[in-house]
Amino acid sequence: MMNFLVKTIANAGALAVAVWLLDKITLTGDSTGKKIGTLIIVALLFGLVNFLVKPVVKLLSLPLLILTLGLFTLVVNALMLLLTSWLADQLDLSFHVQGFWTAVLGGLIISVVSWALNVVLPDKD
Repeated sequence: MMNFLVKTIANAGALAVAVWLLDKITLTGDSTGKKIGTLIIVALLFGLVNFLVKPVVKLLSLPLLILTLGLFTLVVNALMLLLTSWLADQLDLSFHVQGFWTAVLGGLIISVVSWALNVVLPDKD
């Protein structure tokens, strides 16, 4: 349970950095508390999308992953971020990613920051 909590906090932090760095990834809310709550829900949603959908997409795109020596992973990460944005919109959450290239850059930022936070944060169950 602790591991799940740590990974969710790392995802939320990574999403917050992407929102902070990129103007076309938006998170709106009336108060800081509401923004943090929305960010945690979006992080859970992003984790769920990465757990359920991403393995299927990676399996189906395996030839492209091999052909591009793994660079197609950036596209897969962008698609997962866009799917998370769409789901957040369906759930009436105030998180939005505008455009594919913003999603590519956002996915790259989220991957790097999430990796760094998972290295720093404890990994105990």
